[in-house]
Amino acid sequence: MNKIVAKKILAQKIKLIEVFAPAVAHKALAGQFVILRVDDKGERIPLTLVDWDPSKGTITLILLEVGASTEKLGQFEVGDAVADICGPLGIPSEIKPYGLVCVVGGGVGTASALPIVKAMRQAGNRVVSIIAAKSVDMLILEDEMEKAADELFIATDDGTKGQECFACDMVKILLEKGYKFDVVYAIGPTIMMQTVAETTRPAGIKTIVSLNPIMVDGMGMCGACRVSVGGKTKFACVDGPEFDAHQVDFLELRKRQAAFLKEEKLAMLRLQEMGRRGHP
Repeated sequence: MNKIVAKKILAQKIKLIEVFAPAVAHKALAGQFVILRVDDKGERIPLTLVDWDPSKGTITLILLEVGASTEKLGQFEVGDAVADICGPLGIPSEIKPYGLVCVVGGGVGTASALPIVKAMRQAGNRVVSIIAAKSVDMLILEDEMEKAADELFIATDDGTKGQECFACDMVKILLEKGYKFDVVYAIGPTIMMQTVAETTRPAGIKTIVSLNPIMVDGMGMCGACRVSVGGKTKFACVDGPEFDAHQVDFLELRKRQAAFLKEEKLAMLRLQEMGRRGHP
């Protein structure tokens, strides 16, 4: 069984869990993800791999409680087990010696950015990391990022930590200071990734984003995660999740992400009525 062996609250509604999943832990690479079901009746939800330990057979996941399934998962404690875990899925990040690399993590996207920072530095790159959040209370993995990157910059919307600005503004500030990035990775809310892409576009800097469309099977069969990249249809689960940011149709992506908001709200209401873990 996929038992939870450790759990930690990182911020409001943001939790870290370490799960025993040896088959995944032995093959995981930076940029990949898993799809899990909380219970036999649960929906399939994708979560990025934050860390993995083949010797212990564990994987580390970070979740934001935004819907019924993540809310239920957030209620699980050490010793509880999730019904299914499938992975690792997706094409791993392209890790190679670029030179100067900037990795931007926005909100929970910082969890996905951390393994890329580690891998890029191990490949011999100089890595500058930016982590952004609405406020200091929502910042996660600051210590881990500071240890993993060569330089760390923090941006908060309200100025409670680091620079008072958005992630894209921080990228612009660094470019104006003379940082000549060979590649930029941006992972976080769709609007954040889009604005970072528009910031790097004039300078012609290669920019990669990790897309998070609605996903079901994770194997390219259902078509739910289709996105438009360079005018062509791609499936985020098997063709991504990482794509050239300057080729992504972000407007279409945002529309598709909002397709089931009504159903998600109804699911949350049902969960609240049923009580903890969906039981009366």
